[in-house]
Amino acid sequence: MSEAVSLSVASLDEATGADRDSALPVSPVRPAYEQVASQLQELIIKGTLTVGERLPAEGEMAVQFGVSRSTIREALRGLSSQRLVLTKRGVNGGTFVAEPSSEHVRSYLETTIGLLSGADVVSVDEILEARELFEEPAARLAALRRSDDDLSGLRATLAPDDGADSAHGFAGHKEFHFAILKASGNQLLDVLARPVFSVLETRFVRDRASGRFWVEVEDDHRNIFGAIEAGDSEASAQFMHTHLERLRPMYERFDRTARPPSPA
Repeated sequence: MSEAVSLSVASLDEATGADRDSALPVSPVRPAYEQVASQLQELIIKGTLTVGERLPAEGEMAVQFGVSRSTIREALRGLSSQRLVLTKRGVNGGTFVAEPSSEHVRSYLETTIGLLSGADVVSVDEILEARELFEEPAARLAALRRSDDDLSGLRATLAPDDGADSAHGFAGHKEFHFAILKASGNQLLDVLARPVFSVLETRFVRDRASGRFWVEVEDDHRNIFGAIEAGDSEASAQFMHTHLERLRPMYERFDRTARPPSPA
């Protein structure tokens, strides 16, 4: 290779290296309406904009953000779809910060977790681990905080004493766990754990387990209920742990059978 050619190759390598070194660790610029929505969302989450507070008029916000009114409207539509703001018509109308709803948060989480699960972004093992992290403490708290009404509600979810009710199945199982979350007295546990449970029900179960399996589940439920009724927090958590460990192989088996066969 001649010296001139060698110099040309070296110069090219240096230029390419310079281009690589000049790359900045930046994120692509988002559409203006997304940036407006993001800033308003942050103000709501921080409490700078409080529940029931009226936002400035579209024209005023357009001036403040330095964007068009159509951009403001698009941003507000996005926030409205998330139920962060609501629009009222009439003389005293406008756009207001919406009051948060536990039910809406649960619904949003259930949809999101379901999408992540369906796309295999999160595995059944990860969902089961999250459930254990929520429900074992919930059983412990329920034993310490349950009221007479909570105990009545839990008792009502149990199958009859004379054996398994084939129609009871997953519906009774679900209501038992939801009653424990309620009895824990922690609303956040309820909001977080219910969507996880619902995704497991929708994707993996649908009452496909055998009648014998549900008999064993009911035995577990009675043990958990007895510990909660007795106010024994540690026994409640331990019985819940044993119960969830019993359920794990079932979910894993249904997960395997639900997957399409691998190509040869």
